[in-house]
Amino acid sequence: DPGVTFESGDDPQQPAVMMTQYAARQYTKWLSKISGQFYRLPSEAEWEYAARAGSRTAYCFGDDPARLDDYAWYYDNSEDRTHRVAGKQPNAWGLHDMHGNVAEWVLDQYSAHGYSALKDKSSAGKSAIQWPSEPFPLVARGGSWELGAEDCRSASRLASDDDAWKEDDPNLPASPWWHTSSPATGVGFRIIRPLAAPADEPQRARYWDANLVEIEEDVQARLSEQSGALGLVDEALPEAIADLPAR
Repeated sequence: DPGVTFESGDDPQQPAVMMTQYAARQYTKWLSKISGQFYRLPSEAEWEYAARAGSRTAYCFGDDPARLDDYAWYYDNSEDRTHRVAGKQPNAWGLHDMHGNVAEWVLDQYSAHGYSALKDKSSAGKSAIQWPSEPFPLVARGGSWELGAEDCRSASRLASDDDAWKEDDPNLPASPWWHTSSPATGVGFRIIRPLAAPADEPQRARYWDANLVEIEEDVQARLSEQSGALGLVDEALPEAIADLPAR
């Protein structure tokens, strides 16, 4: 529904919201193919490391939520909408909006036990990811314009719920690409380009493609109904688009 998707305006500097984690992963695949670089969503551990920027406090700037207005759009100051990115102060590493505005998808399955599930694993790379084994709950981090200061802490975690987040979806089955209902109205994503890309396509695909049979079946059903389409993407695509005759 464009009335919901663009309820905060259609400014291109507004954060994108309401996509599923799968759709966000597919965007990183598209961007990687069209640019020749490797992009993906961050893991939960990578996201928090970047958000904290060396801090050990509740927020990147300290423990006092009274200072959050300087760093985040959240329930108390957002006026019930998202805002242009980078409108507040960055953290110590120059990253904006790690607190508030929109929560951000990460790769991980949500676990109430948090990082304790990783205690016997290496802290490096894919070993520090809780790869999803169920469609939800997945993790979004950072809090959003519709959440309070407590939910914007560096350690705060938001668990997705497809049943609730797609409650207003008129499609049956519900879209594998979009959510329709709050709090998904405050969920977007941030991408990273790691220093070392996975060595081969199967390893890269794990970060990009449907990693659950349920998602793949939903996508194939939509394609068979012509509710979606596949397309070829490579580094030559932008030039090919530019060469199309004007309509």
